[in-house]
Amino acid sequence: MKGYIYKLYSGADISLGWKFNDPIFGDVSTLGACVPNIREHVEVGDWVFALSGRVPDKVPYIVGGFKVDEKIDALEAHARFPDYRLVQDENGHIAGNIIVNADGEHHPLDDHSNFERRRSNYLVGRESVYARNAEQAEKMRSRTHNIIENVFEKKANRAFDIVGRWRRVDAAQIQTMIREMKRALG
Repeated sequence: MKGYIYKLYSGADISLGWKFNDPIFGDVSTLGACVPNIREHVEVGDWVFALSGRVPDKVPYIVGGFKVDEKIDALEAHARFPDYRLVQDENGHIAGNIIVNADGEHHPLDDHSNFERRRSNYLVGRESVYARNAEQAEKMRSRTHNIIENVFEKKANRAFDIVGRWRRVDAAQIQTMIREMKRALG
């Protein structure tokens, strides 16, 4: 078992009212559009964790993580997870992480490049640990730096100095991360 922890892009933080659409955490957790390099290398049984993005005057926090149960194509995800299809709400916010339409073509709401590479390796997991609301996110924010230092056995001024854009984690580090996250979330 191995895993990855990766940093989301700038602004991806609940403190700014951000609604996470990739990854999506819940009864069925998924990662379907972002970090195709990680999704390609992850195997069933591995874990994927996400750190919030950079926000002025806020330290990042571990948004959550999940154990990969399946790797499927985005078209299969479209059929199985209708609630995770791309949609735009009345405020212009785009939700969902399935980047294909019912015909398997590139969805017009997905404005990223490298579609062909990104449509494969849609990750599905059912065992997950994550901050479920703003209160839990703030609890994770207060503990994330210490968790990251403990997991990687390295001292640093910032969690991003240890993790960078993404970092691989081994089985022992995954277990430490899960245990510490559950403890922080109460």
